[in-house]
Amino acid sequence: MPDLANERVDHRFKGLPPDAEGLTVGELAAQRRSLFTGGFTTPVLALSAESVEHNLRLLEVYAERHGLAFAPHGKTSMAPRLFDRQLEHGAWGITAAMPHQARVYRVHGVSRIFLANELVDAVALRWLAAELDADQDFRFVCYVDSVRGVELMDEALRAAGAARPVDVVVELGAGATGRTGVRTEAECAAVADAVAAVPTLRLVGVAGYEGTMPGADGDRVREWLHRLVGLAADFDKAGRFDPAIGEIVISAGGSEWFDAVADVFAEIPGLSLPVLKLLRSGAYVSHDDGQYREKTPFNRVPEEGALQPAFRLWSQVVSRPTPEQAFTNAGKRDAAHDLHLPEAQVVRDARTGEIRAAEGVTVTGLSDQHAWLRTAPEADVEVGDWVGMGLSHPCTSFDKWQLIPLVEADGTVVDYIRTFF
Repeated sequence: MPDLANERVDHRFKGLPPDAEGLTVGELAAQRRSLFTGGFTTPVLALSAESVEHNLRLLEVYAERHGLAFAPHGKTSMAPRLFDRQLEHGAWGITAAMPHQARVYRVHGVSRIFLANELVDAVALRWLAAELDADQDFRFVCYVDSVRGVELMDEALRAAGAARPVDVVVELGAGATGRTGVRTEAECAAVADAVAAVPTLRLVGVAGYEGTMPGADGDRVREWLHRLVGLAADFDKAGRFDPAIGEIVISAGGSEWFDAVADVFAEIPGLSLPVLKLLRSGAYVSHDDGQYREKTPFNRVPEEGALQPAFRLWSQVVSRPTPEQAFTNAGKRDAAHDLHLPEAQVVRDARTGEIRAAEGVTVTGLSDQHAWLRTAPEADVEVGDWVGMGLSHPCTSFDKWQLIPLVEADGTVVDYIRTFF
């Protein structure tokens, strides 16, 4: 397993101090430099150490309180250091979307992977068969959502000489016009029949993802979740689950509807085997100042707690051409912009080091390497100041940075988060 602390700091990692070149990540972290005075260059993305820890603990407690197992979606961060922290905070395993992600997880020691996709790539299935055969403790589960998919999986696994069957869950599509997944219960049964007919696959449950349901609201999501649970019960009643599997997997839950998942999964009837109620929310680890600030279930159940946004992108004012305009040196290459523009939150004064609220400062657009700021009369910014911005959508924030400082409230950098996209 790679030791990320021994990786050398160099030109690959934007924002890091030029004079740190040649140090290992561990050596640089041990220096506990200040993000503001320790030689970092702008733009630089930072993660709040306190907020990350708070969020990890909050979802751990939430899952325990509601009797849920938790496999957070690792595609959010693709950061093994954060995977380790999630597992330390009680996660059952880590969810993946693509074979490459699963390979990253395995290289870094993840022993339980839930692949929330149908895996029909013959090369990836050959790799998977070898991983399963080499490590009897490796647990892998993936979707199936078509008879053709089952045929392709069986063909590839047979060709690979797989000794262990691959555990699969039938994916129930979230709505007639949703994303992937089988649309009707009758079609689900046909897919389950196809699985039963081949020796290379083993049916262990049902799953789906409600986050892409068109027109999703609480009632529609709960209705779909009841269908999902009903599908598992019907499969169980029909004897589709071999007792040797030990437990039936029922899985759902992105970062917008896990309260509905908790409610419905609490009502799962007694089945012939214990049920692994597997939640897969991933954005919580960093949260954000946009999409998930607005959509988080904790807004509906504030008594359960509240997540804290952990991202802050620092960039420097490089131009102030008019009283109504300013430009910083962070753009589309640095900031998520697929759902919302960054939010100007604070200004660090270049003359005094004082940090103040970014009053009257609004991000109105992004170029490749510039943020466009509209500055109202009360805005107090000048060339050289640093502007701290909140970001929306963690999944497209992490992927722009390979090594991210983990920063305490006073600006001390205590660790670095390596990503692998």
